[in-house]
Amino acid sequence: MPVMNFLNTCIFDHGAIGKLEAALKGYGVSKPLIVTDPGIKAVGLLDTVLGALGAVKAAHVFTDTVANPTEDQAIEVAGIYMNSGADSVIALGGGSSMDLAKAMLLIASHGGNLSDYAAISGGGRKIKKMAPMIAIPTTAGTGSEVSVGAITTMNNGRKETFASPFLIPDTAICDPDLTLGLPAGLTAATGMDAVTHCIEAVLTPALNPPAEGVGYDGLNRALRNGALKRAVADGSDKDARWNMMMASYEGALAFTKGLGGVHAMSHAAGRLKEKKLHHGTLNAIFLPHFLRLHDGAAPEKYARLKFAMGLKDNDNLGDAIDQLNADIGIPTTLSAIGVEASDGPGIVEFALADLAHFGNPREVTQADYERLFELALG
Repeated sequence: MPVMNFLNTCIFDHGAIGKLEAALKGYGVSKPLIVTDPGIKAVGLLDTVLGALGAVKAAHVFTDTVANPTEDQAIEVAGIYMNSGADSVIALGGGSSMDLAKAMLLIASHGGNLSDYAAISGGGRKIKKMAPMIAIPTTAGTGSEVSVGAITTMNNGRKETFASPFLIPDTAICDPDLTLGLPAGLTAATGMDAVTHCIEAVLTPALNPPAEGVGYDGLNRALRNGALKRAVADGSDKDARWNMMMASYEGALAFTKGLGGVHAMSHAAGRLKEKKLHHGTLNAIFLPHFLRLHDGAAPEKYARLKFAMGLKDNDNLGDAIDQLNADIGIPTTLSAIGVEASDGPGIVEFALADLAHFGNPREVTQADYERLFELALG
């Protein structure tokens, strides 16, 4: 079974969940707090993980993670962590569970206000080593199991990014079998999150050739290899699930060099709690419009992206993503998922203040964001 030591230790393969007990014991811990969501509990994946604990007993199991986790929930779970006597964390699920686990552990370990540690204000320098965390993804999209970052919707309405090497889970257990029951729609949305990570990481102008190379490989697996379409069409395709989980993992390795305007807009739209918008779906809708905007800003990278995606030299990247979205059932417009024209000014305002905004390959103005919002709204 592959064990990859890169940004963290990643145990990756079908059946990897069987290594959970040994991973915990390797850190000398015995009372993990499990952070997950109601859906994971409902489909039985929580029971699978509890069974893999072996002789280890959970200090507490928190199953109420909300989509786009909030500052208030992070404070709540930090209290549970401290009061339960937990000595470690297992984050089980998609990006929301992992982001909540990171944010709550940050509060429990460091104290103060969560906003003190926001990346955009230099708060990452204040983050120190925390209790061991094991991340177990049940989707193939966010790559949070190896990410330096976490996203939280703050009480002031902003969707804040937190970034530090100390936010990378100590061990990731990536078992593609845990994604076999994922519905087609969620497979498509999370898969497009991974695709967007790879593309935006490549295009951001920061210099990091290793991370960029990983991004190209992730795209190759998801698109040229056809894993994303195959996983959507047949959720039991174990090879497709393996390659999509690897593409997701690689997407997060790649975005250590940054992200761009697609994520700035998606973060800004995702802060609208009442809309309950899926981050991957938002990325998929915004992505083709940004690819057209940036066409010409990085021609060599565009050529390599096309090759990694299995496209022809004269193909248009934005059009190719539009077609991919249609093929896997992603909604074509923001209006189709409940976004309204009146949401535009707020989305643009928060996008301009988002950390990802500064990773665009060319300058993107307020007017650009307004125009792209209108195009994406449909």
